[in-house]
Amino acid sequence: MAQKGAKLDQETFSCSICLDLLKDPVTVPCGHSYCMKCLQSYWDTEDEKKLYSCPQCRQTFTLRPVLLRNTMLAVLVEELKKSGLQAAPADHCYAGAEDVACDFCSGRKLKAQKSCLQCLASYCQNHLQPHFEVAPLKKHKLVEPSKRLQENVCSRHDEVMKMFCRTDQQSICYLCSVDEHKGHDTVSAAAERAERQRELEVSRQNIQKRIQDTEKDVKLLQQEAEAINRSADKAVEDSQEIFTQLICLMKKQRSDVAQQVRSQQESQVSQVKELEEKLRQEIAELKRKDGELQTLSQTQDHNQFLHDYPSLSALRQPSRSSSIHIRPLRYFEDVTAAVSAVRDKLQDILTETWTNISLTVTEVDVLLPQPEPKTREEFIRYSCDITLDPNTANRYLLLSDGNREATLMSKPQSYPSHPDRFNDCFQVLSRESLTGRCYWEVEWRGGVFVAVAYKNISRTGFGNECGFGYNDKSWALHSDYSGYNFWYNSVQTPLSGPLSSRVGVYLDHRAGILSFYSISATMTLLHRVHTTFTQPLHAGLWVGIGGTAELCKLT
Repeated sequence: MAQKGAKLDQETFSCSICLDLLKDPVTVPCGHSYCMKCLQSYWDTEDEKKLYSCPQCRQTFTLRPVLLRNTMLAVLVEELKKSGLQAAPADHCYAGAEDVACDFCSGRKLKAQKSCLQCLASYCQNHLQPHFEVAPLKKHKLVEPSKRLQENVCSRHDEVMKMFCRTDQQSICYLCSVDEHKGHDTVSAAAERAERQRELEVSRQNIQKRIQDTEKDVKLLQQEAEAINRSADKAVEDSQEIFTQLICLMKKQRSDVAQQVRSQQESQVSQVKELEEKLRQEIAELKRKDGELQTLSQTQDHNQFLHDYPSLSALRQPSRSSSIHIRPLRYFEDVTAAVSAVRDKLQDILTETWTNISLTVTEVDVLLPQPEPKTREEFIRYSCDITLDPNTANRYLLLSDGNREATLMSKPQSYPSHPDRFNDCFQVLSRESLTGRCYWEVEWRGGVFVAVAYKNISRTGFGNECGFGYNDKSWALHSDYSGYNFWYNSVQTPLSGPLSSRVGVYLDHRAGILSFYSISATMTLLHRVHTTFTQPLHAGLWVGIGGTAELCKLT
């Protein structure tokens, strides 16, 4: 029992650096104690990093602590020495199978504290002391213990490789530079390390920039999810308030609208959250990569750095071509407007146009910007079923083929009076509003305007307020047998392209893109608009004398 107590005392009052009884003991702020000389020598090696740590618990100190002699410990150690006991290395100080062993210990070897790139040997703390005390040895380069020291020796000349051949991208010794690498672009390993270190720092800066950009995108998505929730909540609240006034007649319809909004809300918020999770994973991967590069940047062995650098420096390109761009857009406000219309036109809505309410649940498209389709097959994926609204058709336009075709007639048709009807321009709008990504095609004959317009475009007069392309509420492609022209706000833009009897229209409402194509054996872009659409759009047709325009069935 007494022997066990004596052994405990020896370990308690031993320096974990030199493994001997404490000499001039000092205590660092974390509470561990060392020989003053041992700890000073240890911290001298960390001066370059300007960061000092406890050799035992690794707690770091940005300022080098002032070392003061621990008088009480010194007295206890002296008493222990008088008892004739000497400290023995603890088992954890001996080198195991996975540790780097001291090359100079006899018998059971201690763990190496440092490796010397000049001596190509590893030393425990006891055998390392000459490197701190002997002047020539003080100039040697000490690094963390390494089992790969022999990789620094040239297998051909048995010399330390202190140079780097840029021509062959390999470490070499001095003799190699005047032998098989003669005439090559060679520099010192330290110089090449410095160059690669600069490249590494640039890579880290790029990673950190991508992390910042991606974090901004995550924040945008979070804000977008909140906006969707607020808009959806308000739409449900407003619609339920209106439906309360019509509860006896509209109980079923009120439930349908709430269900549609909630279903769309859940679907779109789920998409946002899914993308947010992917971006968080990308951030985690970038931070992991940054950590690997940071560890590599702190490697003191030049050759080890050069060996590991190619495999770590490559940075996988982001799967996204650009950052997320959120455009302000109403989400579910149209639901409220539609329900208000139900209140004002109850009988008409219930019998004829009740399905319009479901169409006003605006698609929330807030995810990563999608590239414009390239082939006609890709465009047709976004095709939408559009029909012409008889209530907007000019009286000289005959609608046929299920309200898909408009033909200019010499006599007016017997349409009833309606405030949405174009009185003077030979125009008609689609019944459906267009948001999100949509594609449709128009087969034409004679002369036509293929257009998109806001619903609040003027319906009276021949002036700029009414005509497609002559105001800031409509965009129009004029097609006739002489060619194409694009019109917006009374500005005409002549276009070139193969003349075809079919025109394709692609709308990305969210991205503010409107494109017109000539459709024949191939698709040819005629004109593309980049703008910001502030309202849902409607497809529009203007038909000239002897002309016909038809919305084609694509599915």
